[in-house]
Amino acid sequence: MMEALFSTTPSLKAFSPSFSSSSNFNTKPARNIFSSICTTTLGRNRVRDRTSLRISASSQSVPSTTQTITSVSEIPLKMKAWVYEEYGDVNVLRFDEGVSVPEVKEDQVLVKVFAAGLNPVDYKRRQGKFKATDSPLPTVPGYDVAGVVVKVGSQVKNLKEGDEVYGDINEKALEFPKQFGSLAEYTAVEEKLLAIKPSNLDFAFAGGLPLAIETANEGLEKAGFSTGKSILVLGGAGGVGSLVIQLAKHVFGASRVAATSSTGKLELLKSLGADLAIDYTKENFEELPEKFDVVYDTVGQGERAVKAVKEGGTVVELTGPVSPPGFRFVVTSDGAALTKLNPFLESGKIKPLNDPKGPFPFSKVIDAFSYLETGRASGKVVIYPIP
Repeated sequence: MMEALFSTTPSLKAFSPSFSSSSNFNTKPARNIFSSICTTTLGRNRVRDRTSLRISASSQSVPSTTQTITSVSEIPLKMKAWVYEEYGDVNVLRFDEGVSVPEVKEDQVLVKVFAAGLNPVDYKRRQGKFKATDSPLPTVPGYDVAGVVVKVGSQVKNLKEGDEVYGDINEKALEFPKQFGSLAEYTAVEEKLLAIKPSNLDFAFAGGLPLAIETANEGLEKAGFSTGKSILVLGGAGGVGSLVIQLAKHVFGASRVAATSSTGKLELLKSLGADLAIDYTKENFEELPEKFDVVYDTVGQGERAVKAVKEGGTVVELTGPVSPPGFRFVVTSDGAALTKLNPFLESGKIKPLNDPKGPFPFSKVIDAFSYLETGRASGKVVIYPIP
């Protein structure tokens, strides 16, 4: 079931304020969170030097207005969220204005969500691809989050109310992911899964990064990629692939980066750092005389990918069949990994790539999923703003 989740990623009977007290839904009175106004500027820190990306987040119309987190010193009992009560296509999704705000455990913080990225694992989960290890239905979907901490658990050590954070809320993507995800006004997350949001990124860009950049980074680490090695990235314009190119080049010190895409995205690959941009509609990458130390396959071309790797090299497979010397892994969410990568994001060496059709407003979650599932997105599909 794992193979198609990360590329290009007893149940309750009802999902409403009438849930039984045995569920995880909050039935306690509203709780105080601030004694004063907590203000956050959504658009104050725009991503610098993003004009080089032909298809990039700079083409999105992200508002640059200042939004104030409510000065009313209470967290509401109920929140708006997208939910599904059965597995299926996008039509099982529905908008619910009466979902209880999740309780916060000792090691968790409550995040007021401002943006959430969508990933293939989100729709594979909704389709029931790993229902045996899923959390009980009904489900509020969403792995990626960017927002502001509004409450901290008793064992939280570093984060505090008012911190702007981002992360993947599920430590193990396929092992009982949270029933209450990030496509909601609030979500509860373990402190260790979050990092302080890079100072130069607004929420729309930060919200699309966590799972994709952690997948890109962990795959390179597991492949033993290091300074002086060469890499071929299959699906270089996608959410993970675009970050593999940049990490390989600017963090891991690749000697040469090649990547594949369709004709219209070749210049994008070059702007991301690819030394060789291959048009997969015109060339068979495995027939090129050049071979690579690592092939990072985000699109499921395993049988062809092994023909493009050097002897002694390896192939990272996110989807499709795995052939030696290939391997597959399931990403582990880790706030420390994001913290380690923050300087590269803040310096502009690594640039987030959001699809130019977005961001999609919270009311258009079904449209966003439908678009993501076409497999045609460039970079990440992001939901923003979330009220």
